[in-house]
Amino acid sequence: MKVTKIMTNDVIVAYPESSLYDVAQLMKQHNIGFVPILNGKRLAGIVTDRDLAIRGYAEKKSESAPVRDVMTSDVVTIGKDASVDDAAAVMAKNKIRCVCVIDDDRNLIGVCAIGDFAADEWFDDEAGYALSQISKPSPRARL
Repeated sequence: MKVTKIMTNDVIVAYPESSLYDVAQLMKQHNIGFVPILNGKRLAGIVTDRDLAIRGYAEKKSESAPVRDVMTSDVVTIGKDASVDDAAAVMAKNKIRCVCVIDDDRNLIGVCAIGDFAADEWFDDEAGYALSQISKPSPRARL
């Protein structure tokens, strides 16, 4: 089955010039922790609640600072023809809980989150595998 069958199509987005405050408010209003950043329709980056905290407020950025200052530009994505298994494998490999789905022109067409697997009982195995890989601690350097 293609990822387009389970992904969220109605995605809450922001733009590089959106303020940190505005993106934080979007997250609060919609109870989300992940916002794709678009340049027109093209995916320019993503911002997570962690990005706002660590790269934004902990670095003393103003709430009016543009979100481009804290967004991740090198985004892990999958194509619209990817399967549900492909999406789970990408999330597991990269230890991420959401992945942006893009078309051939890098336009955002949806987001697939770990919860999208769990919402369909057929994909319990994919959700369990992805979550188990995401939750594994990364090796840390010994001090």
